[in-house]
Amino acid sequence: MVLRKLSILFLLLCATTVARASTILIPMDDKQSDHLKAYGIAYWVLSNEIDAWWLLNYRGGSFAFTHSRAFERECLTRGVKYEVIPDAQFNAILAEIADPERNMDAMKLEKAPKIAVYTPEFNFREGSKVQPWDDAVTLVLTYAEIPYETVYDDEVLKDRLAEFDWLHLHHEDFTGQHGRFYRSFHTADWYRRQVDYLEETAARNGFEKVSQLKLAVVKKVREFVGGGGFMFAMCSATDSYDIALAADGVDICAPYYDGDAIDPNAQEKLDFSRTFAFENFKLQRNPLEYEFSDIDHNPRNVSQDQDYFTLFEYSAKWDPVPTMLTQNHNKTVKGFMGQTTAFRKSTIKSSVLILGENKPADEARYLHGNFGEGFFSFYAGHDPADYRHLVNDPETDLSLHPNSPGYRLILNNILFPAAKKKKRKT
Repeated sequence: MVLRKLSILFLLLCATTVARASTILIPMDDKQSDHLKAYGIAYWVLSNEIDAWWLLNYRGGSFAFTHSRAFERECLTRGVKYEVIPDAQFNAILAEIADPERNMDAMKLEKAPKIAVYTPEFNFREGSKVQPWDDAVTLVLTYAEIPYETVYDDEVLKDRLAEFDWLHLHHEDFTGQHGRFYRSFHTADWYRRQVDYLEETAARNGFEKVSQLKLAVVKKVREFVGGGGFMFAMCSATDSYDIALAADGVDICAPYYDGDAIDPNAQEKLDFSRTFAFENFKLQRNPLEYEFSDIDHNPRNVSQDQDYFTLFEYSAKWDPVPTMLTQNHNKTVKGFMGQTTAFRKSTIKSSVLILGENKPADEARYLHGNFGEGFFSFYAGHDPADYRHLVNDPETDLSLHPNSPGYRLILNNILFPAAKKKKRKT
């Protein structure tokens, strides 16, 4: 890796006069052949200690960086469309972006964030070494060739999160109710192994219950975010995370999950001041229902052919963070389901930004907020390229969806921590 970096730097120093006076522009509008791999190129450039530009709202949120033959070859190898433009033309683009009348901004990207994915590494699926569902973030990171490390309960409790800039949580149940899969899957081999593994992990770390283990993990994640980290969550990791925080010290697990009864006054004992995004929600008291609370907008009166959500348009110069997180070549994104499919707006705190919504259905799909010195994003649904992904369905092949607007939102969050911090103008 060190030799590869040195060779790239050498190529940059030894480039021709034309190359030195040139910029590579990666367009992110409809002309881009592979939007997802384009993020991987931007990350790769940063990992070679070369700064890049993220041109917010310019041609779908394009990327730009100093021209080199090595970077050009990488774009060709990965099938990413690019343009080599003279520096004078790039400076004209920057001048256009700087125009106060244009809703654009140029964001400097300086450092490739170190990424952690919270995921187990034990055998869930019969005959394999993976869970019985895929994870949209690990799928797109792998496809875009962006490196990441995996952590789970043991690593989190040993304070390994301090090694990372960015943490992803996906189809996880932080309430200790094993995903509420009991009714449908309690006899399945993968479910029994999941329960056994988590109970062993809890005991190994000094906890009597899985719910206590997960609460300790949730608190470590809260420390990570409060100290300046970035947490991105999808599907059931969104609402179950906040429910666990609100229920600190309250037993909300039925005997199916922890061997003893639910606190009959659990609802009244919830403390919403502890949560990141949600408040005033009602717990689902039926322990066999595949639902945690009324945060999830269920039932939904939305048919599959009309299930879309719209991204908000923010002022790039005044609100660069939400602008970065909503960069896309389409502002209308096809919806997709999950254990947590959409957020009921009445349960969202007023301090939290709604980045994407299905307005006719009065539901939010994509949220962002601050906690302490850090940030979090909650993205509802399981797989942006698979409308109704079921347990034991095969993994999504992202080579069939290289221009997915839904997957682009995940990658926006990946690059967000690389941005040079600007003072907020409001």
